[in-house]
Amino acid sequence: MSTTQRQATNGVNVTQLAETVTAIQQDPTLATFRFRAATTWLGGGHSRTSIQGFWGAGTEDSSRSKPFNLDGDEPPVLLGSNQAPNAVETVLHALASCLAVGVAYNAAAQGIEIRALDFDLEGELDLHGFLGLSPDVRPGYQTVRVTYTIDSDAPDEQIDELLAQVQRTSPVLDIVSNPVTVTMARGT
Repeated sequence: MSTTQRQATNGVNVTQLAETVTAIQQDPTLATFRFRAATTWLGGGHSRTSIQGFWGAGTEDSSRSKPFNLDGDEPPVLLGSNQAPNAVETVLHALASCLAVGVAYNAAAQGIEIRALDFDLEGELDLHGFLGLSPDVRPGYQTVRVTYTIDSDAPDEQIDELLAQVQRTSPVLDIVSNPVTVTMARGT
């Protein structure tokens, strides 16, 4: 996927984006990606996740010379030591990050320039599920509200269409909105 001409909109190399789409259209196997994370419990509510390699575009990616480390913890009211956001807060981060990428990339592909983009998220859950106090209450979020502001010269109708496209194609929005098969097995 070489690029001879680089045209950037919203910080996105539109030429490379188009080449990526074409390459996947020509070889659909390039679309399969496998991401990985390894987590170590550090005590109490504190854990550390390491993320480095992944498989995608037909090969193992080695572009990351060192891992990204993400800590997780709980606030004191949930018996943690406040060393990092908790897991459900990290889900909000993942959703907002994915939506931001989706808006920026789709806008760039459509020639829409964005000057500013902000998301505010709020998730609500009931501890009755997490604490096992009620089988009728799910342990995760019951609702997540996303509010966004966007500064662009594009007409409102075009922005509405852009956000509808992002909602249809966001991997993390799909993950949090639909059941996903998760298997757990004891390692060695």
